[in-house]
Amino acid sequence: MERFKLGEMEQRFAELIWEHAPIASGELAKLCENVFAWKRTTSYTMLKRLCDRQIFVNEGGIVKILMTREDFLAAQGEQFINEAFDGSLPRFLAAFSRRKTLSDREILELKKLIDAHED
Repeated sequence: MERFKLGEMEQRFAELIWEHAPIASGELAKLCENVFAWKRTTSYTMLKRLCDRQIFVNEGGIVKILMTREDFLAAQGEQFINEAFDGSLPRFLAAFSRRKTLSDREILELKKLIDAHED
């Protein structure tokens, strides 16, 4: 199990939690029954998986966020770059820009990002 790789239903479930947290685990199970047609046990099994990955925590029957959606996506991106490009962001950008031309706006955003990290 890789911490930042989610299957389709895990991702949809995580999105539901990010949208509603903090939420009582029983209320989350009812929400999943309505949204996904899941049984209560399926919701709790899925919740345990995401809690084991330290994305959420179920404390006293209340599901809370440990990792925001933005932090999770950043970690996913970092993991991908580490695995596919030996951690090299320049190699990733070079590969990415071979297939897709960067717009002037994207180039400006990248320059701003680089400038912000130079300070």
